[in-house]
Amino acid sequence: MRFADIDSQGHVNNVRFLDYLEDARFGMFHIDPHNAGETPFKGLVVTRHEIDYRRPLGFRATPVRVETWVTEIRPVRFTLQYEIRDDDEVFVTAASVIAAYDVKEARPRRLTESELAYLKRFS
Repeated sequence: MRFADIDSQGHVNNVRFLDYLEDARFGMFHIDPHNAGETPFKGLVVTRHEIDYRRPLGFRATPVRVETWVTEIRPVRFTLQYEIRDDDEVFVTAASVIAAYDVKEARPRRLTESELAYLKRFS
């Protein structure tokens, strides 16, 4: 959390929570700690976000964490669930639908077998 994330009401601005979700996704899908730091995915795009704001989150010295897991896997897309929380409270619950994307062809693509196996570790 950064001081710049705080809005005029003294809590984290709603838009900033999307940044927190993005940081969690980046950490989850851009470096595979089990395969010598390889990138497990070659192209992903977010097709949908859904966020429920449960409690205000004010500026604080203690960290919060973004817990992330996979709830649905399809041939071209998958769904992530998130909680932004500390040990006692859930501040946000959210979901994102992510599609595999061919950057060169600028179109959706099917998930590869290795990508599907990677996702199954988080479901």
